[in-house]
Amino acid sequence: MQKVLYGMIGEKVGMTRVFTDKGLSLPVTVIKLGPCYVVQEKKTEKDGYRALQLGYQEVPGKKSSKPRNGHTKKYGAPALKHLKEFTFPENQSFGPGQILKVDGFTVGDLVHVTGRSRGKGFAGVMKRHGYRGGPKTHGSMHLRAPGSIGATDAGRVFKGKGLPGRMGHEMVTIKNLEVVGVNGGRDLLLVKGAVPGSPGTLVYVRKHSG
Repeated sequence: MQKVLYGMIGEKVGMTRVFTDKGLSLPVTVIKLGPCYVVQEKKTEKDGYRALQLGYQEVPGKKSSKPRNGHTKKYGAPALKHLKEFTFPENQSFGPGQILKVDGFTVGDLVHVTGRSRGKGFAGVMKRHGYRGGPKTHGSMHLRAPGSIGATDAGRVFKGKGLPGRMGHEMVTIKNLEVVGVNGGRDLLLVKGAVPGSPGTLVYVRKHSG
């Protein structure tokens, strides 16, 4: 079973490409990762599980709620726009107010990136689920229609039936993306391949074992 070794909050900057020593072009996604503040440490004895609550993106106190400002101030952190919990191994120790930076990742690491995919609006079954559609000839009037959706004997529509509806705008995790570059001075992480969302989308990056 994979265990989280390190996790941080960031945002997608965009895509570009880099060239290897052999001249190969690699598509990469640039992620601005951190810095993240360690806000609170959840302990097994008190909370029933062990995790770290991280905060990202400093904001003026007036742009955050008073309860959140009081919570972050209690642990020595400034007002933060985003809070997220990450599990960490027992042998790693972090203290409230500590700052985590992108230097915790190295080239060659495999990471899981979670973000909200782009919303595509209302879509039919052919675009949303890949249905092949109806007949294209002989005056067919249901080329892109879903067709029959129920069963005669059951008298109902079974759960999980693919139907038209809103497409995208869902939390998606892309697993095992390779880290191909780390820029500590600019807090940038370069991963091979694409990650969910448009530029500016909030993402969660986790480094796993195994």
